[in-house]
Amino acid sequence: MKFIPIFDKLLRWISLCFILITIIFQNNLLVVNASNMSQNNDLSIIEELRLNVPAAYKDVWLRAEAEIWEPWLAKKDGFLGRQIFYNEAKEEALLLVKWKNKKLWKSISMEEVNKRQDLFEKNVKDALNLSKNPFDLIYEGELLNQK
Repeated sequence: MKFIPIFDKLLRWISLCFILITIIFQNNLLVVNASNMSQNNDLSIIEELRLNVPAAYKDVWLRAEAEIWEPWLAKKDGFLGRQIFYNEAKEEALLLVKWKNKKLWKSISMEEVNKRQDLFEKNVKDALNLSKNPFDLIYEGELLNQK
């Protein structure tokens, strides 16, 4: 009679171990699949930027984008275009910059990007007579093409 309760406990323990191993293995497979996708530098990629753009400064921001960033980006190898969206209720801008691939996008030095950003900020501060750039970066990320 004592054999049955021990067997029952052993069966429960083996079942629990099997479930845990299955969950752990399944999660590892998801991580492996996701990392393979992010390593593919041949797929087109979209740079995503979200900015706080007060409605009162929207026109100055758009003009500075057109004068400072657009001509510079157009000369960059791998640049495929960009879209600009504005949410009036949130006073938020979304910029989607499309690149031929991640390698070409990331080949642009941060020093070069920072110089362009400094020029952009100077343009905005002069136009608005401000001492600080009023357009705070909320989020930056990347969207990978799934094809």
